[in-house]
Amino acid sequence: MDYGQYASTMPADMGMYGQDAMLRAIQESIADEQEDARFYDALAALAPTSLERQIIAKIRDDERKHAIMFRQMYVKSTGYQPPASNQVTENRPRSYLEGVEKAILGELMAFEKYRDLYLRISPMYKNLLFEIMTDEIKHAGYFNWIFTRNKR
Repeated sequence: MDYGQYASTMPADMGMYGQDAMLRAIQESIADEQEDARFYDALAALAPTSLERQIIAKIRDDERKHAIMFRQMYVKSTGYQPPASNQVTENRPRSYLEGVEKAILGELMAFEKYRDLYLRISPMYKNLLFEIMTDEIKHAGYFNWIFTRNKR
């Protein structure tokens, strides 16, 4: 039987990320979290209520915190600051609900990516990554609530 399709669910001892792959994943995550924070800034500006703006602003702040946490992982692993990312896109939502839908999918995909990383990363980073993962799934829940509230 080919277990390749289940690679993301194999335990950490079945294949730790190599150092280079782990560092690349962390660098990508820094850029992704920064991009998400910029997107949520734009999305909050479209929010129809102050409560929704506050929720999205809190999520944006979490994304900024995640970028810092990933940066700390990188520095602790290498002794150096991560290289600056060239990944800056002007990625504004065309409408509020479209942006909320994109946010839901983005948060769920981030959770899956970080779960895969969690299963393979050095144990010293597992607590940081667990916090990030639980924030991502919590964000998806908030965005689902916002979507449902506005879809009526």
